[in-house]
Amino acid sequence: MNNPFESGHIKNYLLLYASIVVIMVLFFIAVTLFHTPKTNEKKVFDINISKEKVVEKMDEPVKKSTFKLLEKGY
Repeated sequence: MNNPFESGHIKNYLLLYASIVVIMVLFFIAVTLFHTPKTNEKKVFDINISKEKVVEKMDEPVKKSTFKLLEKGY
């Protein structure tokens, strides 16, 4: 195997490394320029819950489950 410093191949390795760095910098610049951040609207929750709805839910009959549970857990 030849020494890359003596044979002149080190220039090719440095050019490859530099080109990868330049491409990464260009992608970073493109993302920062063309990226528009999304604006999230503030969510407002209804604090005034009518008590009638809560009472209606409590008056409903309790439905039995269609699944039968095991008597003993494993």
